[in-house]
Amino acid sequence: MEIVTPRKNNKLIEAGYQISAESAGSDNIAFTHSVLCQVGLPRSRFDGDRFIRTSGEAWISVQAGSIDEGRGPVPQPIPYGAMPRLAMAWLSTYAKQKGTREIPIGDSAADFLRKLGMDHQGARYVTLRRQMHALAACRLQLGFKGRTFSDTPIQQFDAWVTNRESSQRALWPGHLVLSEHYFSELEHYSVPLDNRALMALRGSSLALDVYTWLSHRLYRIEGRPVTVHWKALREQFGQEYKGKEPGKDFQKKFRHALSDVLAVYPRAKVRQITGGLLLMPSPPPIPHKNDR
Repeated sequence: MEIVTPRKNNKLIEAGYQISAESAGSDNIAFTHSVLCQVGLPRSRFDGDRFIRTSGEAWISVQAGSIDEGRGPVPQPIPYGAMPRLAMAWLSTYAKQKGTREIPIGDSAADFLRKLGMDHQGARYVTLRRQMHALAACRLQLGFKGRTFSDTPIQQFDAWVTNRESSQRALWPGHLVLSEHYFSELEHYSVPLDNRALMALRGSSLALDVYTWLSHRLYRIEGRPVTVHWKALREQFGQEYKGKEPGKDFQKKFRHALSDVLAVYPRAKVRQITGGLLLMPSPPPIPHKNDR
């Protein structure tokens, strides 16, 4: 039995040290939907108009939609990667903490990128525009044990439209509105996360998924540790791996991501065993209200 140890990454080590030394203040608490902690969006570009991922009794279905970019409907791709994950966490956090569906997203795209912990290089603008449009257009279904949430999480988003007749930068909408259903779900089915960990892991959508999964899973284990086999882990996290040896490729990437996650979730107790992982009862990254 092998204890998984964090990789030597200075930024992760620094973030982990800060998380260990200082409890998260209100400014460092983030939230995301509990089902999104178990099944996430695609991590890489997905060619198709419907993406489905399952994990045990939880599942997610993402259907691509269209958005009006100024001259009628334009079909959008399925959102993927780290940016929509961070965006949904930021939007969910603001909505839950402020108690409102109307979310100000900054005075500019650069402002919103800063909120997500990202710089505002030119390539970031392109990615942000593409992913926010895809996220606003998609229809999202989340299911667990007979309960299905089916909605567009973002009810209103003014497209980031480019004025082709001028050289001005595209106008940033400044705010968006979450759907009433999604907003209501957050009240009862959100999971608190340490935003410092999200920022440290923002370069890897797989690491973000592993972190949110463990944040939701470990504290709910009662009694004996739980064994999760590689087959189940690949079904939950690794359907994107399609090479000659997808199982080995997934395990290698997953081990690296897990190592990074444990650097910023120091109280997580996870061991690598033959055939998979052993999960042991662990405190959540953010103590629950009744534990504070």
